[in-house]
Amino acid sequence: MQLSEGGQVEADEAVETIQREMTVFARRARASAGRMHPELSLVSYTLLGHLEESGGGRATDLAAHYALDKSTVSRQVAALERADLIERRLDPDDHRVQVLHLTEAGRRILAQVTDSRRAAFRERLAGWPGEDLARFADYLVRYNSWARPEGDAHEDA
Repeated sequence: MQLSEGGQVEADEAVETIQREMTVFARRARASAGRMHPELSLVSYTLLGHLEESGGGRATDLAAHYALDKSTVSRQVAALERADLIERRLDPDDHRVQVLHLTEAGRRILAQVTDSRRAAFRERLAGWPGEDLARFADYLVRYNSWARPEGDAHEDA
C-alpha cells in the first residue's frame, strides 16, 4: 500500500507524537517507581516481576531478556540481595549455576507495588470508555510483540 504525500506527512507526524508520548510515559514510570517504594527502582521492579513470573532465573538470563548490560543487572541484583528481596539458590540440575528467586519480603513488596501501580493506572484511565481501553490494550500488545529483525542494531523503544 502506497501512502499519498499528505498521508506520509500525517504518518510521520503520528510517529513523532508516539515517540514523544512514549518518552513522557517512560519518564513518568521511572519517577513514580520511587514513590511506590523508595528502595525499588523501575528496573528493580521489572526484574522482580520477571523472576516471579518465571519462577526464578539467572542474572545472565535477565540481562539477555531485557537487553541490559550484565554490569547493570549485577548492580541491581546486588541491591535486591542486600534488601533481602531476592536470594540465590543452586540450580538442582547444574550445581555450578545459581538461580535468583524472590524471598517472602520480595513477594510482599512486589505485590504492594503492583497493587499501587494498578490503582494508579485505574485512576488515570477511569474516564475512558471500555472500547477505548480495549483498543489501547490491543495496540500496546501489538506494539510490544514486534520482533526486531535479525542483525538490526537499533535500540528498542
